[in-house]
Amino acid sequence: MTSPDSDGLLAEQLLRLTRRVHRIQKRHLEQRDLGITPAQSRLLRTLAHWGSPPRMADLAERLEVVPRAVTTLVDGLEASGKVRRVPDPANRRVIRIELTDDGRGALRELRAARRSAAEEILAPLTEEQREALGGLLNTLIDGTPVRSG
Repeated sequence: MTSPDSDGLLAEQLLRLTRRVHRIQKRHLEQRDLGITPAQSRLLRTLAHWGSPPRMADLAERLEVVPRAVTTLVDGLEASGKVRRVPDPANRRVIRIELTDDGRGALRELRAARRSAAEEILAPLTEEQREALGGLLNTLIDGTPVRSG
């Protein structure tokens, strides 16, 4: 059984790791000089996994941000040619957001930057440690306790 102090220490370690991951990913993004912020990167990844172009409200809900934040992100990405606003074919008053070819190219670069950042972050771990960490993280993400056999 863990003590409240050890739980607090684990929480602090997770927060420190999260900040380190963000710093390293940001550095790898900046090295590729894409001119894309981490928030814009997240929006592009979200768009890439959507079947048909979503509405801005759908993006805001999926990203768990206020709609105004999505508008700001889309404005910046549209100005750089990564996304475009398109009218909904069923309702011309509804605007949807779709990736452009430049946006898809940026996503390839973003994936490469994330991969190299992950390699840097995970470098100290053996393959077995990586597998164990993956299992533990999945447990924390899912919120389902691991049952020992």
